[in-house]
Amino acid sequence: MALVVKKFGGSSVATTEKILAVAQRILSEKKPDDKIVVVVSAMGDTTDNLITLAEGIDKEPYKASYLREMDMLLTTGEQISISLLAMAFQKLGQPAISLTGSMVGMKTDSVHTKGRILDINPARVFEELEKGNIVVVAGFQGADKLGDPVTLGRGGSDASAVALAGALKADECEIFTDVDGVYSADPRIVKNAHKMKEITYREMLEMARLGAGVMQPRSVEMGHYFHIPIHVRSTFNDKIGTVIREAYTLEDNYFEIRGVAHDPKVAKIAVLGVSNTPGIAYKIFSALADANISVDMIVQSIRNLEKNITDMVFTIDESDLAQAKKVIDKVAEEIDAASVLVEEDVAKVSIVGAGMVGNPGVASKMFGALSKAGVNIDIISTSEISVSCLIKGSQLVEAVNSIHDEFFKE
Repeated sequence: MALVVKKFGGSSVATTEKILAVAQRILSEKKPDDKIVVVVSAMGDTTDNLITLAEGIDKEPYKASYLREMDMLLTTGEQISISLLAMAFQKLGQPAISLTGSMVGMKTDSVHTKGRILDINPARVFEELEKGNIVVVAGFQGADKLGDPVTLGRGGSDASAVALAGALKADECEIFTDVDGVYSADPRIVKNAHKMKEITYREMLEMARLGAGVMQPRSVEMGHYFHIPIHVRSTFNDKIGTVIREAYTLEDNYFEIRGVAHDPKVAKIAVLGVSNTPGIAYKIFSALADANISVDMIVQSIRNLEKNITDMVFTIDESDLAQAKKVIDKVAEEIDAASVLVEEDVAKVSIVGAGMVGNPGVASKMFGALSKAGVNIDIISTSEISVSCLIKGSQLVEAVNSIHDEFFKE
């Protein structure tokens, strides 16, 4: 007997036919005594369609005053898919029940559209499993202390699934998606990308943080915290995927890097001509933090040594750009900055791998590959197991391919 949490994304449940196929697959793999919890996203483009409806009211639906209502709107998408999947199981003779995030005890903070899971009390889930039900849970959502719905941000259904698996002390969490595992690069743009049999939590977290869309960073963090193996698989075939775990079990685990990640959804903001004095950086970045805007790459450079004037450059997620610009324009006026510049045609490309620790020359190989492709580097940032470069967005595909070819030669 095993307790398994299975998560299916929006493309996997995009139509009623696909929903029935998901139900049939789960039942075909289910052993008699297995207890199954299924976490699902909204059907296909439902979330995008709901956002479009909101844009019919206001072209900027993510204003601070709308965020609670946006969560009230967006959580309806998953309620459609969970009810239909529960009905599909029942049609096939399997008892099932659908539950929203709040019904399974998913407690979050009150940061609407970017919520974080604070606690889970899955008593209702255990009760329904004991009744013989497959429990179908709405991903991407929870509820705050007032009971208001809160969504978990892009990829939030992954976080829902892994957190629930941890709270249930499940044997495994399976993430079903439209790719059949984690690849050395996005196989949609790198034709010779290879699938990994396994990857560590640490490396996968860095890959996800730097743009690998197959997993949400918070979900990997939770897998690590709860020590839950995460098996990334394809919805559309039975192949073994990639297992994310604490350490490698295979002997063949030596490599310089594990993969090339990229993120095209980046914007660059430059606050120019500010005084190079204590407290300036704090004013800029504390204001962004208060607005729940995350900052990634940061560079401070001296513009005029004699006048002690500097420029502050950083990157954010492009979805935060409109709000960030308002925040920064206000701060820039307070600190008497010369100007604020925004650039949207940028992207981030990164290499990730624990093998680069103590392995000199890895970064230079990446820079050499970009040079061969004629790609200029705007900003460089590093961690212990990654190197990232900000480049022109229009050159992203050739940059990723050139770097991959350098490190993963046939």
